[in-house]
Amino acid sequence: MSKAESTETTTEHGVIQSVSGPVVSARDLDARMNDVVYVGDEGLMGEVIEIEGDITTVQVYEETSGVAPGEPVENTGEPLSVDLGPGMLDAIYDGVQRPLDVLEGKMGSPYLDRGVDAPGIDLEEKWEFEPTVEVGDEVGRGDVVGVVEETVTIDHKVMVPPDALEEGETTEVTAIESGSFDVTETVAELANGTDVSMHQEWPVREARPSANKKTPRTPLVSGQRILDGLFPIAKGGTAAIPGPFGSGKTVTQHQLAKYADADIIVYVGCGERGNEMTEVIEDFPELEDPANGNPLMARTSLIANTSNMPVAARESCIYTGITIAEYYRDMGYDVALMADSTSRWAEAMREISSRLEEMPGEEGYPAYLAARLAQFYERAGYFENVNGTEGSVSAIGAVSPPGGDFSEPVTQNTLRIVKTFWALDADLAERRHFPSINWNESYSLYKDQLDPWFEDEVADDWAEKRQWAVDVLDEETELQEIVQLVGKDALPDDQQLTLEVARYLREAYLQQNAFHPVDTYCPPEKTYLMLTTIETFNDEAFDALEAGVPVEDIIDTEAAPRINRIGVQEDYEEYVEELKADIAEELRSLY
Repeated sequence: MSKAESTETTTEHGVIQSVSGPVVSARDLDARMNDVVYVGDEGLMGEVIEIEGDITTVQVYEETSGVAPGEPVENTGEPLSVDLGPGMLDAIYDGVQRPLDVLEGKMGSPYLDRGVDAPGIDLEEKWEFEPTVEVGDEVGRGDVVGVVEETVTIDHKVMVPPDALEEGETTEVTAIESGSFDVTETVAELANGTDVSMHQEWPVREARPSANKKTPRTPLVSGQRILDGLFPIAKGGTAAIPGPFGSGKTVTQHQLAKYADADIIVYVGCGERGNEMTEVIEDFPELEDPANGNPLMARTSLIANTSNMPVAARESCIYTGITIAEYYRDMGYDVALMADSTSRWAEAMREISSRLEEMPGEEGYPAYLAARLAQFYERAGYFENVNGTEGSVSAIGAVSPPGGDFSEPVTQNTLRIVKTFWALDADLAERRHFPSINWNESYSLYKDQLDPWFEDEVADDWAEKRQWAVDVLDEETELQEIVQLVGKDALPDDQQLTLEVARYLREAYLQQNAFHPVDTYCPPEKTYLMLTTIETFNDEAFDALEAGVPVEDIIDTEAAPRINRIGVQEDYEEYVEELKADIAEELRSLY
C-alpha cells in the first residue's frame, strides 16, 4: 500500500516512545497486528508486530537513524499488502514492492531518500482489455473476466477478486466492455455490486485461497543433468540448496531462473550481496528466454533486497514474492520462486527477535523459526484454483549455513519441510566440479511420483537407468576409501573398471558448463542418451574384461573419452549413435 493511498484510511495517531534499530515502540496508537504504519516526521513505512497494553511495537522497513521519541506514528488500518495487476512482470522491486526504477526517477539518483514511496504497479498506464465473458454470464470468485497482454510472453488474466464472493457463490455479469483502461478503472460490473478492475490488493502474510492442493506429478524441468536426472523437483514442489560461500548457490538459482520450464519466475534476492544482485539486475534484461526467444524479463519479476538494506524489509520480501507468485498461479500459470537466501531472512528475524528481547532458541534464532519456514514453504504446491484452473508455485530456497555446517538451525529446519535437497559441496567447487552438488548427500522425494512422466515423455527405462547410475556412484564412494589406503592399482580389475565408469559419470554426466552456449541447458532426452552412452561403455568394457582383455587396454581406448564431449554437441543424437557404435567396435576388437 502506498502512502498516497493510505491517507484516506488513516485511523489514529500515536507517539514514538523508543527507537532500537529497526524496532520502534509507540504509545497510544490504535492498531491491530500487522497493520501498516508510517513512523516519524519523514513517514517511514513499518508494520505492527507486537501490542502490549498501550504500547505498540513496529518493525520499520527503512533506516531509523535520527528518528526520535515524541515524533508521530500514523496508522493506516490496513495490513501490509501488495498491489497486484498488469505491470508486475519486467519489474524490479524492493522488499515491500516499491518499484526501484520509479523511485530512482523520483529522486533523480539511485540513492533513495527515506520516506519515498510509490505504488507497486503504475496506476495510470493504459492496458488493452479484451473480455472473455458476456453480460448475463454467471461468474464466481477468481473467475477470469478478460485478458490483457502484459508482456510479449504472458497474457494477464483479469479475475474476480477471491474475496468478492463466498465460496460456491456465483453472480451475474451486468456490464463489461473492451477497450483501453488503467488498472483502477472498472472493466466489469457484477450483480452483487462488485466493480472488477485490473487491480487487486492482497495481504502478504495471508495465503490466497485455493479449491484443492493436489499431488504434483509433472517435473519442473531445469535443463541441469544432475537435477533432472538424479534429484528432480516437481512443479509445485519445494527444494533447498544449502552450501557455503563460493559453492554455487546463486549460479544454480540463476540457471533455474533462466531455464526452468515455468511460465513465470519470481526471483527474490533476500539480503543478497550487492554485487550478486547487481549481476541479476544487469544480466536478466539482456537474456533471451530459451523457450521462445523473447526477453527473459518478460516472464520475470525481481525483488531486490540487498544485505545493506534495513533488515525488516528483508523479513518481508519473502512474503511479497510468494504473494505475487500465488496471484499468477491463480491465473493457471506454473510459477517458480527463487529465494536467495532464506538464511539471511532468518537472520533478519533473529535481529528483530533480539530487539524485542524474546527468549532465543538455538543459536539465537527465534523459537518460531521452524514455524515461519513452514508457513513460507507450505504456500508452494500444485493447486486446483477457485476458478477451476490448475496452477503451481515451486519454491526453491538457497540456504547459507556458516562454514557449510548443515547441522545449523536454518538448514535443519528447512530439511524437515522441503522434499528436495541439493547439497552443495565446497570440496567439489574447489575442484572446479560444477554444479557442485554432492550426489551422496542430495536426495529427492519426488522421484517415484515423477517417474511415470519421464517414462512416458523420455524413455520407459528412465528410472532403471537412473538407479544404475546411483549404484555405480555409491560403489565408487565405497571404493575410494580403499583407494585412499592402498592405491588404485591394488584393486581388482573389475573394481578399477568400476572407478573408470564412475569417472565418466562424474565428469561427463554430473558436471555441466553453465557458460557454454550448448552445455548450459541439457534437455531430458539428451540427459538420458548421455547416461545410456556411459552404460554402453560399462557393458562393453566388462564384456571385454571377462574375455581376458587387460583393464589397462580397456581404459586406454580412443572412443571412450569422447563421452566427455557429448554435452557440448548440438546435434547430439547423431553424435551419440556414432559414439556408441565406435565404443562397441573398438572394445570388441580387443578380444
